[in-house]
Amino acid sequence: MLSITMSVFRHWLTMVVLSISGGIIFFLPFLQEVYYKPLAQALSLNNTEVGSLMSVFGMTSLISYFPGGWLADRVSPRKLISFSLLLTGITGLYFSTFPAYGVSLALHAFWGVSISFLFWGAMIRMTRNWAPAEEQGRAFGILETGRGLGEVLSSAAILSVFVALGSGDYALSMVIVLFAGLILLLGLIAWFTLEDSINEENSSAAGQKVGLEEIISALKMPVVWLIATVILTGYCAYWGTFRFTSYATDIFMMSVAIAASISVGKMWLKPLAAFIAGFIADRFGIARTVASLFVVLVVSFCFFAVMPGSAVMIPLMLANVALASLAVFAMRGIYFALLEEGGIPMAVTGTVAGIVSAIGFTPDIFMPLLGGVLLDTFPGATGYRYFFFTTAGICAVGFAASLIIYLKYVKGGNSRAAD
Repeated sequence: MLSITMSVFRHWLTMVVLSISGGIIFFLPFLQEVYYKPLAQALSLNNTEVGSLMSVFGMTSLISYFPGGWLADRVSPRKLISFSLLLTGITGLYFSTFPAYGVSLALHAFWGVSISFLFWGAMIRMTRNWAPAEEQGRAFGILETGRGLGEVLSSAAILSVFVALGSGDYALSMVIVLFAGLILLLGLIAWFTLEDSINEENSSAAGQKVGLEEIISALKMPVVWLIATVILTGYCAYWGTFRFTSYATDIFMMSVAIAASISVGKMWLKPLAAFIAGFIADRFGIARTVASLFVVLVVSFCFFAVMPGSAVMIPLMLANVALASLAVFAMRGIYFALLEEGGIPMAVTGTVAGIVSAIGFTPDIFMPLLGGVLLDTFPGATGYRYFFFTTAGICAVGFAASLIIYLKYVKGGNSRAAD
């Protein structure tokens, strides 16, 4: 009985470590989501330069996703995850000194490798091994919910430190130190709690090697490119929510601390949205649910674009922030399930996941730069208007892609992804 209890405890402890690490490790490169203005001030950067930090991270991440997935199939996930957390935490401590612009760029480029090459594929692989084939949706739903809870709890606690220390450069430096220290601690915990072996029992494709022929075959599947389009446009919408903090300060004249609280507040919606979206999608279909969420996002971002920045509009602005955030987080919780609904063969699941991740997460490269350029070129409300209208247009493309998946591969009954 004791051995069974310990086995169950170890089983759930693995998911706790994975989900918390999977949320918190991204805080350093994504620091500008909550601390955009303080970061720009501390590093003495303009909007374009701040955007370029994330663009560099996105570029190195882009070239890391696919080889990272390949590596996760061959190296112990415990070693990859622990090593990634330790490297990211150590370099985060150095970033807290606010180095020169060139060094900051190099650090963000390094995080693209330490996170996307070493961590991401290993996390996906270990999550898949965590549950049997018939419970994969539950496993990834729990992972996303746990990531959201880890993000919001740590963000709220550390934001309170930022406010207590005066919301200046020193306060931001302490925020980075705390995040880096937490990441280092998680690296040590992962080393002593995660398992070394790569369990193949839960994979129906166990023992199959993915070579050049399988990769080419996957690239020829039209549904792969449709799913990649959905993820890319949905991720653009996620990047669109990053501008809510500076939007609140620049257009509605809110303080930096209050605007940062809005960003942290919307993070509380992530675990709820991802959890509920899984049940709704199981009831109404993945592609139909994703298409509906894109409609909500098109309307929401258009509303941001035309909303006047007056005090009387603040309640409506906050309600729209909540609406857009719920839609984005719900979509992120379910869009990888399109692999199943699109009829992707199990044998090439890893290959296709690597392909659509490499394509789908390219907004890390161009969305922060796009926002920075628009805001620098068209200061004030005009820049935000162009940015939010552009994001709405991108979401319309995502709606079209998800609708095609539904009509051809779900309603049309086409289960052969290669057709």
